[in-house]
Amino acid sequence: MPGPAGGRQEAARAADDAMDGGAQQSCVQDPPEVGSVEQEGDVGEGPPATDLRRSQPLFIHSTSRPLSEEEPRASSLPNIPNPFPELCSPSNSPILSSPPGGQGPPREGACHLVKVFSEDGSCRSLEVSAGTTARQLCEMLVQRTHALHDHSWALVELHQHLALERCLEDHESVVEVQSMWPLGADSRFVFRKNFAKYELFKSNASLFPEVMVSSCLEANKSMAHSELIQNFLNSGSCPEVQGFLQLREASRKVWKRFYFSLRRSGLYYSTKGTSKDPRHLQYFADLTESNIYYVTQGKKHYGTPTEFGFCIKPYKVRSGVKGLKLLCSEDEQSRTCWIAAFRLFKYGMQLYRNYQQAQARLSQHPWITPTPLQSVSDSALVAMDFSGCTGRVIENPSEVLTAVLEEAQAWRKKTTHRYSLPAACHSSPLSAAIHRTQPWFHGRISREDTQQLIGRQGLVDGVFLVRESQRNPKGFVLSLCHLQKVKHYLILPSEEEGRLYFTMDDGQTRFADLIQLVEFHQINRGILPCKLRHYCTCVAL
Repeated sequence: MPGPAGGRQEAARAADDAMDGGAQQSCVQDPPEVGSVEQEGDVGEGPPATDLRRSQPLFIHSTSRPLSEEEPRASSLPNIPNPFPELCSPSNSPILSSPPGGQGPPREGACHLVKVFSEDGSCRSLEVSAGTTARQLCEMLVQRTHALHDHSWALVELHQHLALERCLEDHESVVEVQSMWPLGADSRFVFRKNFAKYELFKSNASLFPEVMVSSCLEANKSMAHSELIQNFLNSGSCPEVQGFLQLREASRKVWKRFYFSLRRSGLYYSTKGTSKDPRHLQYFADLTESNIYYVTQGKKHYGTPTEFGFCIKPYKVRSGVKGLKLLCSEDEQSRTCWIAAFRLFKYGMQLYRNYQQAQARLSQHPWITPTPLQSVSDSALVAMDFSGCTGRVIENPSEVLTAVLEEAQAWRKKTTHRYSLPAACHSSPLSAAIHRTQPWFHGRISREDTQQLIGRQGLVDGVFLVRESQRNPKGFVLSLCHLQKVKHYLILPSEEEGRLYFTMDDGQTRFADLIQLVEFHQINRGILPCKLRHYCTCVAL
């Protein structure tokens, strides 16, 4: 009778022989009975094999096929539910689902906290769902701040550390944009006006100069802005834009001038002058996987040659300057043209659908619209004389000027309750400060801040504000945007027969207060290059 060691060796050989034989049969058979592998005594003294199978391991042979998903695998562990399933599911785990340096993709059905700032620095926190769009969030803020509802309100994504900002499109998900921000960065949302958001689809706009549109140059014919937009609506392709841009080289802080061309396949620049030969065109950026930002302080942060810089920021670039594609235009008109073309290239017909939806919302509530739905050009207005039984059109230019002056004089003499008060009442503090209650009055703001504010809210003809003059302590300044430039007009106070009035043309046209001056120029152009259409406003959240 063999000893314990010999018994173990024989038992092991028997187990190997049994396994070799079982491997030639079906691989799903139960493992063979292995005598007393775990016993110290003789083979015959061990317990029955059926009892030993409970403590035996399940041998998996390399020649056997893997178990299919339909075949349950035997397990001796009890079925205990997992008390922390969110830590084991990558789709729900806040740790496993967050990409490096980001906040992770938004979860459907969950509430997300979004903090929005205003122009004056105040902020408001809102709980929104993952599918909340920028337009829906703006409507929520308009209702909570009791602001005037129109489609000019916008949500702006601002990266202060990079000096970049862009206006979110109405259909973009706010939570998805916020999830792309790096943790700890000073990125934020700003709630402000943007009158240029849908200027692209208005008939009186002129965003595409002929020298920058390929179709106009190749056909050697002029094409209006409305024709280009109509071609886009019919064919779905954006206008091909070309022109010189300053490009910052990636390895050095040096700006070099290249000739860029935006085509259906992407953005290219020429390595040989203005050549469009495919051999000289270098692919520059994929706009479908990037966002376009305005550079707010280009000379300070990036040393741009001009203040008209913009940036192409790929989605994969979360923080830092590395990976940004910095460009710089020669003037504001060129930059506006490039940005408009990029928006059409990236979003296509979705932009026009956003514009139609905004117009439909305004048509449902026409009594709260601050401006007409369709702008009326000055050339469509004519001077009329209603002094006789029937009205007549005034065609003589000198007579037209006389009629305008007479209308201004009649407007000044028009008596209302506040204008017919005694002279003593006009000098009261309430009468002197009545303009401070108006949304277009911004107090003692500097000239530089005024230009930045109007630029942020849209360089559209007719955007204006009124502020206190820094040079003349008793005067005011009307700041107005025309042809993408901000112009400033001094308003001086004067007295006549004990009454105070304000004028911008050395007393030829006089107004009882600043409210009357603004209301007059909202209807009549007067000495201004265009009428006052949109006032800059800031709301406190």
